[in-house]
Amino acid sequence: MTEMFQVKETGWSRFYRRAFRDHWHPMTAVLVLGVLSALYFGLLQTVWAVTGEFTRWGGHILQLLGYDTANMSYFKIIKLKGLPWDRVDGWVVFGMFGGALIAALLAGNFKLRVPVQRRRLVQGLLGGIIAGFGTRLAMGCNLAAMFTGIPQFTLHAWLFTLATIAGTYFGLKVSLMPFFLGKPVILPGRRVVAAETVKSRQPVIGWFLAAVALGWAVLAWQAGNGKLALAGLFGLAFGAVIERGQVCFTSAFRDLWLVGRATVTKAIVVGMAVQSLGTLYFIMQGVPAKVMWAGAGAVIGGLLFGFGIVIAGGCETGWMYRAMEGQVNFWVVGLGNIIGATILAVAWDKGLYTFLVAPYPKVDLIKILGPWGALAATFVFLGLIYTWARWREKRHKYALELRLPVEVNTTAVSDNQ
Repeated sequence: MTEMFQVKETGWSRFYRRAFRDHWHPMTAVLVLGVLSALYFGLLQTVWAVTGEFTRWGGHILQLLGYDTANMSYFKIIKLKGLPWDRVDGWVVFGMFGGALIAALLAGNFKLRVPVQRRRLVQGLLGGIIAGFGTRLAMGCNLAAMFTGIPQFTLHAWLFTLATIAGTYFGLKVSLMPFFLGKPVILPGRRVVAAETVKSRQPVIGWFLAAVALGWAVLAWQAGNGKLALAGLFGLAFGAVIERGQVCFTSAFRDLWLVGRATVTKAIVVGMAVQSLGTLYFIMQGVPAKVMWAGAGAVIGGLLFGFGIVIAGGCETGWMYRAMEGQVNFWVVGLGNIIGATILAVAWDKGLYTFLVAPYPKVDLIKILGPWGALAATFVFLGLIYTWARWREKRHKYALELRLPVEVNTTAVSDNQ
């Protein structure tokens, strides 16, 4: 009888559910991000990045406090000019926040969530500060110094990636200490009143915000700010995809160490490989690659970043989409990121640049190996990471099988009864 009253899902409703309500498979999401990143680089002639803009926001705060940022070397390097809405990076960051929020609303996934253990807020702030400091010491986060950095064929991204993986291991060890875990708190269940009604309104709000965002981009384009409008549109797409795919580099490496889950790690590697092809094409067409110092700054920065994101519970993409889903502790992580990046900018001229950055060269693999040699080397590097992830995955499964008790043949028992 129940089958008679079931509503058959149409092709359109199935597409809508899969695109806007169900979470995407990590491989699908990261492949889309890889293609978008390559197009972003080719069309806007800059890499997809966020922490540089967060550091500029810190620079604006320093200006309000009376600091002369015009004479601070770090802000010269990252080109602190104008206000966030005057910059491509500003528009892409705003777009990412907007895209993640819209995606969460369309899925009915927005809800204010405050951690039961208030210590999580302190951990989020502390981890955010450490990660923010580390990422700017390395001149990039899991985007500009990894996901979009490796396809730029800059050696510093290789160093940062390896150091970040190591940093997540140490961060995991610390985060599993009793002090960080705390005591579980059991709360009485709460009755949700009219939950479906509230949830059903979220897609309507999401479509309204999407229309507003697109309209704003059209107005900016018509006003002669086509580059900014394009950056905003890319930001909307980036934000929506990372929310739908729940793309977080913290979980990618943390879970690999903890339980041998390699799904996201493998997806990230494949996404970088695909992106490398598109990026190389644009570089060969004359778009300059972004190459940074390959030395102690990249290594120490990567270690700090990897450690910090595990303590905080999210990387740059991770905390951004979770914050837009209403998870309050990740608002604190974002604040910590800005604080840590700002501290680094202030300390840059206090010896950090002299000892950790200046002695080391900017290594462009294309200049050393040629375009095809650099691509081959990049594929080998990514292949090694992929192989290592598969090895961790298989090793954990094998170890788990050894720990499992011998399976009882319940079928035979029941038959005998």
